[in-house]
Amino acid sequence: MTDYKYIMAQCRKYHFTGWDEKDLRECQEILPNLTRQELVSVYRSRLLGERHPLKQTAFKVLFADKIVGREERIRKLETDALIEEFKDKKSGNVALIRKEMRERYRANKGFDRSKIATAFNASIKSDQQWVKSQIRKERYGDSNKNQWQKPGRRQY
Repeated sequence: MTDYKYIMAQCRKYHFTGWDEKDLRECQEILPNLTRQELVSVYRSRLLGERHPLKQTAFKVLFADKIVGREERIRKLETDALIEEFKDKKSGNVALIRKEMRERYRANKGFDRSKIATAFNASIKSDQQWVKSQIRKERYGDSNKNQWQKPGRRQY
């Protein structure tokens, strides 16, 4: 039995039941050995849900060079260029850029930090709230996070 046939047999076997962790890991380890056509077939299989780990692994194997290249390019961008690309919501890189900008915000105490905060404040509500929480942490520290809890709520 070929690797591809083995993986598809496992997909059929576990389609209606939960996957056994051992079999799932084994199939994920086999994926890099498949041809591109077989990988596409596994990725498009109806037997796997949209967020299934095997499907995600197949995607990463298919587009590994593009994923790594895009992340490297984003890391190397200057902050101003990063902000301009962040503003272009159709670039397809907004989530990666947001992650990089958050890392730079935490690491930098200088002028770039204020640029990133300005860009986040002009963005969606969750970005605005993230900047507010970072400023709050900076002013009051992490230990006072319970201070902002609504009255009457229990802490677990």
